Parts: sequence; C-alpha cells; structure tokens
Amino acid sequence: MALFTLDEARAELRRLLPVLREIVAVRADAAELAGAVAEGGRCVRLGGLPEFKAAQARLDELMTHVQGTGAELKGFAPLLVDFPAELDGVPVQLCWLEGEAELGWYHRADLSFAARRPLP
Repeated sequence: MALFTLDEARAELRRLLPVLREIVAVRADAAELAGAVAEGGRCVRLGGLPEFKAAQARLDELMTHVQGTGAELKGFAPLLVDFPAELDGVPVQLCWLEGEAELGWYHRADLSFAARRPLP
C-alpha cells in the first residue's frame, strides 16, 4: 500500500473532487429511482429500472476510480475518503468527509473516524 504525503493527498483530493461530486449526484438519482422502482413505477424526471441499473453501474465505475488512486472510500452516505499516510512516523489516515472544503483531518490508522483530529 502506497503512502501519501500531505501535499500529495491534497493534490489527489483536488483531482478527485469532480468525481466525488458526481458520486453525490448519481447517488441522489439512484436513491430517487430506487424509491420509484420499489413502488412499481417510474420517476417522471429520471426514469425507471433501466435508469436505476445504469446509475448503479456508474456509481461502481466512479468508486472504482477513487479506489484506483490509492485513496480509500470508507463511507458512501456521506462520502468519506481516507488517504494512507504517516505523520511523525505514525501510520495515519488523512481524512476527508463530504462537505469539507479541503483535507484538514486525520486519525491514526488503527483507529476510526471517531478519533479524527485536525491536521497540525
């Protein structure tokens, strides 16, 4: 597993932001379509089962793209992306949560989101 420096992780996040925004949009469409399909109908604006399946396929593609960068997609709703790194010789995850403007948090690699701290 490759480690990111803080600068590399921030640069990768900037490159990933359009993909992450698309995940959020497609996720919302898929949820709306799922509701319509579950009720046996169609969503007037979005369609029906074929469009739902297409949204699912697109989400899989986008999530695979994120994982292919070395970042780890840890949460889906809300999106949570971790970048493996080291701070002062300690394994950490640099941590971005949907809605945050930048990469500004981390937690030790052996701990979870609850242990998030602001980056120094």
